[in-house]
Amino acid sequence: MTQFDLVIKNGTIVTADTAYQADVGVRGERIAVIGENLSGAREIDAAGMLVTPGAIDVHVHLQMPAGSDLVSADDFFTGTRAAAFGGTTTVIDFVEAEVDQLLMDALSARRAEADGRVVIDYGLHMTIAEADIAKLDQVPAVAQTGCASFKLYLAYEGFRLDDGQFVQALEAVRDVGGLPIVHAENGAVIRRLVERYRAEGRTDPRWHPLSRPPLMEGEAVGRAINLSMLAGVPLYIVHVSCADAVARVAAARAEGLPIYGETCPQYLLLTEALYERPGAEGALPVCSPPLRSEANRLRLWAALARGELQTVGTDHCPFTRAEKARGLDDFSRIPGGVPAIEARFPLLYAFGVRAGRISLSRWIELCCTTPAHLFGLERKGTIAVGYDADLVIFDPERKVRLSTETLHENVDWTPFEGTEVAGWPAVTISRGEVVVENGEFHGVAGRGRFVARAVTKM
Repeated sequence: MTQFDLVIKNGTIVTADTAYQADVGVRGERIAVIGENLSGAREIDAAGMLVTPGAIDVHVHLQMPAGSDLVSADDFFTGTRAAAFGGTTTVIDFVEAEVDQLLMDALSARRAEADGRVVIDYGLHMTIAEADIAKLDQVPAVAQTGCASFKLYLAYEGFRLDDGQFVQALEAVRDVGGLPIVHAENGAVIRRLVERYRAEGRTDPRWHPLSRPPLMEGEAVGRAINLSMLAGVPLYIVHVSCADAVARVAAARAEGLPIYGETCPQYLLLTEALYERPGAEGALPVCSPPLRSEANRLRLWAALARGELQTVGTDHCPFTRAEKARGLDDFSRIPGGVPAIEARFPLLYAFGVRAGRISLSRWIELCCTTPAHLFGLERKGTIAVGYDADLVIFDPERKVRLSTETLHENVDWTPFEGTEVAGWPAVTISRGEVVVENGEFHGVAGRGRFVARAVTKM
């Protein structure tokens, strides 16, 4: 009988298509066989457990500069370690070039920050900001290095592209077979509303969601879709937060257009009522787009179930309590972002699968398989022979109460404080190596690798 390096025995394998009982045999970094009665140098009994692909989070911001003296709290080590504790085995972060910096130099510098620190595998999206429109001739070189997705913004001064620039960027990405991803909010309207509320003395966190209304997110999503069709390129829309935006994505997909939408745990589980909390507590959940109403929250769950949205990322971008409190006298100065990199995969199981909102296979499709397909992670996202042995042994009955004591993110708060999650990873395996087992970390900084990607034609 052939012996493998690692065998996961007696578990229920879950893929985007089906669930069935079998053993998984791993040789080196790859899945070598799926069968019965396998033996290995190390065997893990997964009886009563789910065996899933490693989850993929295509939207994270680790050690992200956010001003002259501010950087997001999780670096590439702490952030990817936390991801591994939560069953995520691949992340995709971002590159932002300085105004006078070549895109390739920015990419090399970002990789230098990550390569010696990451615990799990990672990729990068290249940002095309306003100053980068003059650098579009550099896009082919970036794509050839395996950075084949590009982030565009319709909001944020310095990043925001006008419609003409947006089309230019889309065409440049189209010409290299890349995938553009877009932050779709109406930046001009946001700026006007912020100025109005400041002038009226309405500066505490409760005014943040009113300065970024759902109607204008929907408008920006619709405009981005129209411009992508003009350019003849698929489009991935990040952090969809409201029914207005879902409607635009759903309508485009109903016409057969290659439009893809992502939402995040904070929009599925939290509401804008949190901004009403006094003092710094109201500032903590400030993110953009903002948390929305209960009706919008429920609409997002329905969109996941109906296939109107295709993935769940995190937009993980944590700042400390003290850093969030800097903007208490002006909500527009609160650094935006919430931590979610660790809890995403189990949250979707607990409040999606267990709550009857989505099926087991849909959970895997949203968190593993579709992200891999859309972003060119060719050997990840499913359990099949020849694929990377990125695997999670998931205990469907383990209960975890979320807090800074139970989570591993490098930040002194969590938006999910006190939430009890039923279902949590028991073992996380990255390319055949156990990196987390029963709450103990076994990984090493720098063992993760940059994954060069060529986006799948869609």
